[in-house]
This record gives sequence, structure tokens and C-alpha cells, in this order.
Amino acid sequence: QVQLVESGGGLVQPGGSLRLSCAASGFNFSHYSMHWYRQIPGKERELVAAVSRMGGTTDYKNSVKGRFTISRDNFKNTVYLQMNSLKPEDTAVYYCSAAQIYRAAGDYWGQGTQVTVSS
Repeated sequence: QVQLVESGGGLVQPGGSLRLSCAASGFNFSHYSMHWYRQIPGKERELVAAVSRMGGTTDYKNSVKGRFTISRDNFKNTVYLQMNSLKPEDTAVYYCSAAQIYRAAGDYWGQGTQVTVSS
């Protein structure tokens, strides 16, 4: 049974930091590129960050470059998103996804974790 379980979301003040985690099980984690998406109600889900299977390549949405860092641990079957200097416009539900093709639509999705940036 494939599972992607996100954690680490919450309420943070502008300028603060959060670290999201996504624990994977039920598939060969190291064979999949991993991605973080986010979605605001009423808007399309957007790709925030991507990391290749071995972690050697990463990509970011322009608005989060220099503030967010995606990483993965293939021994722990976990992908992370370190979010620094958070802004109110980062408020969204964040989803992790696994895809066999880098930056492609996910084959597997997590249930999402809410991130709210507000004073």
C-alpha cells in the first residue's frame, strides 16, 4: 500500500521558518523524483520544488528561490521542505508527490499539510 504522509505544517509568523516532512512507504522511494506542491482554495495546484531521484538536481518556483530548500533521505524514505523567511503569500496546503519522471505529474500524492503564515 502506497503512502505519502506529510507533517510539519502549522501557523507561523511572517519571517519565520517551518520544515515539512513527507514519509513514503509502499514503493521504491529512490526510483522516484519527489516534489512539493501547494494549493490555495480556488486556485490550481502549483509546483513549489522538485528533487531528482538521487538528490543531485533540484528546482524551485521562482518566488521561493533562496528561501525554500528541498532535500531527501533515501535511507529514511523521506523528503523535506525547509521553508525560511516565510511570507503570507506562502499560505497554502502543501502536498508531496512522487513521480517517475522529474517534474511530471505525480504518480502518488500525500494528503496535504496546512501552512499558514500570519501575524
